[in-house]
Amino acid sequence: MNYLARLSLGLACLVGGARLAAAADAPAMDAAATRAAFLKMIDRPRVPLAPTVSDAPSPGDGLVRLNFDYASEKDQRVPGLIIKKAGLTGRHPVVIDLHGTGGNKERDIPFLKDLANAGFIAVAIDAPWHGARTKAGTGSVEYVQALLNTYHTGKGHPFFYDTVWDTMRLIDYLETRDDVDAKRIGLFGISKGGIETYLTMAVEPRVAVGAPSIGVESFRWAAENNSWQSRVSTFQLAFDTAAKEAGAKPDGEFLHTFYSKVAPGLDREFDGPAMVPLIAPRPLLSINGDSDPRTPIPGLNIVVNATRQAYAAAGAPEKFVLFLQPNTGHKTTPEGFKRAQAWFVQWLKP
Repeated sequence: MNYLARLSLGLACLVGGARLAAAADAPAMDAAATRAAFLKMIDRPRVPLAPTVSDAPSPGDGLVRLNFDYASEKDQRVPGLIIKKAGLTGRHPVVIDLHGTGGNKERDIPFLKDLANAGFIAVAIDAPWHGARTKAGTGSVEYVQALLNTYHTGKGHPFFYDTVWDTMRLIDYLETRDDVDAKRIGLFGISKGGIETYLTMAVEPRVAVGAPSIGVESFRWAAENNSWQSRVSTFQLAFDTAAKEAGAKPDGEFLHTFYSKVAPGLDREFDGPAMVPLIAPRPLLSINGDSDPRTPIPGLNIVVNATRQAYAAAGAPEKFVLFLQPNTGHKTTPEGFKRAQAWFVQWLKP
């Protein structure tokens, strides 16, 4: 049985093959079919990881930092960092952190240190066209240009999907380490990283616990209800340029055309209401802002309702929790970080 078939079979067992609708007017797809379709879309040759690891200056507080990189595909090496307690022995649970648009693996080091002090091995990587994977080393200019290039050529999926692949390959690497308990892997992400968190968990059974922050949403609802502008502002130049070249009005209808080229299915069969429920029955904490324009409440509620139904059907309603940060827009508050850490402690038991 090949790798994709094993992943689909393992995840199908998690939710008992519950049928989910990708959209209100689209044919229902069962869990295994949705996962298989997504995995087929992002699949690429699995090159040897060829990891390298080096010591880095200590972040203090009795912690050590390691820098590493690995090959996720041909001509693509993913840089990452590990923070853990000095002198740690044996195998320990891991929490992976995925950053947001324009960020890098260093952005959440304070949170990584908190996780390490709690007994986790804390890990972060640079997403494609971010951090050390850019010439500038910071910002999102090259990322936005990459989205436009994909719109033109159809090559690559820098908008979320490539990071799902990189994260799956990261787990391949973590499984080789003698300090990692591969059955206790958690995934946390903010904004872009939050979307990548739920997409990864939907198709990757090796992630045991998740906490996407300010990422869970319905892209389709936003496009069809004139609530897409804030999300598009993160890649505005690519969107405006594509619309101008097409002679199209830069509206919700053209946004579907844009998504269909840079992230096929993102606002249809792989939208939040279809993908997030596939995580059941694994523990999932969704952290959102109650006034976040990028994850509008009506669209969020569609995802939450579908997810609650899936967890109830799986006999695990207590394993899905929505924490709605009060009076909060598109940000993760200190309380949000605290809730995420407590969630990982509860379920991964460092």
